[in-house]
This record gives sequence, C-alpha cells and structure tokens, in this order.
Amino acid sequence: EVQLVESGGGLVQAGGSLTLSCAASGFTFDDYAMMWFRQAPGKGREVVSCISSSSKNSTYYPDSAKGRFTISRDNGKNTVYLQMNDLRPEDTNIYYCARHPLQWCTGPVVANWGQGIQVTVSS
Repeated sequence: EVQLVESGGGLVQAGGSLTLSCAASGFTFDDYAMMWFRQAPGKGREVVSCISSSSKNSTYYPDSAKGRFTISRDNGKNTVYLQMNDLRPEDTNIYYCARHPLQWCTGPVVANWGQGIQVTVSS
C-alpha cells in the first residue's frame, strides 16, 4: 500500500519560514518524481513544485513559488521536503504530497495523494 504522510505544518508569521516533510512508503521511492500541491477553500488544487527522480535531476516551480520555495528529496530516508521562505498570508492552504506516475515531472498528473497538512500564515 502506497502511503504519503505529511508533517511539519502549522502556524507561522508572515515573512517566516516553514519546511514540510513527506514520508513515503509502499513503492520504490527512488524511481518516481514527487510533487507538492496546495488547495485553499473554494479554490482549485495548485501544483507548488515537482522534483524528478534523482537520475533525471530536474525541478519545477510555478511563478507563485519560484524564488521562495525549494523542493528536495532524500532517497535514503524516502522523504521529500518543501522548504518555504518569505511566507505570505496567501500561502495559507492545505498542502498535499503526491507521487507522480513517471520519473519525469511531465505535468500535474498524480498517482497517489497524501492526506494533506494545514499551513497558516498570519499577518
């Protein structure tokens, strides 16, 4: 059974930083691209970042995250991270970890979802 378990969420003041972790199990972690999404009430789910398998060595960020967020992975720990800097109130969302079905970040295609974790940024 594939499991993706997010941790590290919570409350932070605007301008602060937070790092989310996603512990993965039930598949060969090294072989797949991994993604982070976020979703606020009444809004669609938005891709925040994607990182390819280590052999492909590439990342993706939308404009809303570029320059502030950094995705990384530790294949020895089967864990993907999202470091978020210079946080803003509009970053308040539920954040989801997801597994891509391929090695490449070919688009917002999802094989498995985590349960989501709340991030709240106060003014």
